[in-house]
Amino acid sequence: MTTKGPLCKQVIVPMNSDNIVTFMSSSSNHIININRLLKNIKSECKADYIRVEKSDIIIVINKVILALDLQTMENYIKNSNQIDMDKVETSELPQSKSYLKIISLQYLMKNMNVSITSDVFEKILKNNHIFNNILIVSWPRIIKVFPKLDMAIIWLDIWNSQSSINTRGLINRCFNVGSFIATIWGMNMNLSVSQCKKYWKWDYSTHSCKV
Repeated sequence: MTTKGPLCKQVIVPMNSDNIVTFMSSSSNHIININRLLKNIKSECKADYIRVEKSDIIIVINKVILALDLQTMENYIKNSNQIDMDKVETSELPQSKSYLKIISLQYLMKNMNVSITSDVFEKILKNNHIFNNILIVSWPRIIKVFPKLDMAIIWLDIWNSQSSINTRGLINRCFNVGSFIATIWGMNMNLSVSQCKKYWKWDYSTHSCKV
């Protein structure tokens, strides 16, 4: 039900191109300094190397990073006098992607006098507390089960943490939609959805996903 994004043993630091050139010119020194700071906090993590990917620098490490390790790396980068910190964004960890199936919904919502569409389901997500802080990968996909059966299935892809905590908090949960009780199941990967190292957040004003 979950596919991994980029290798989880890395830290993603978005910054502009000038900062990237400057930072990478001393990459070997940065590795030495980062490892010294990690050693000072008795971390088991070590930075192996730094590489560039588009508008990010990627610090590749030997273990899955902990919160204190990430903060130590962030503080080092922020205190670097070589780069313009106004052009450096918050460091990120890679995301995994999880696939959910929502069942037991009526396709024609008689109490609302509408068919359940992506727009309608968007409002349901927005107003339901169990979806708070859930980041949607793409537009929800809704299919009528059978032509003569007034029931729908909804496929919903979400960005997850590498520990899958977001998915675990949703699997087998139920919620009301009108007079019906919908149930959330975990599903296998949807091959039609591309992977990305950054999360997308549903924009309710434009009815689209944004970085």
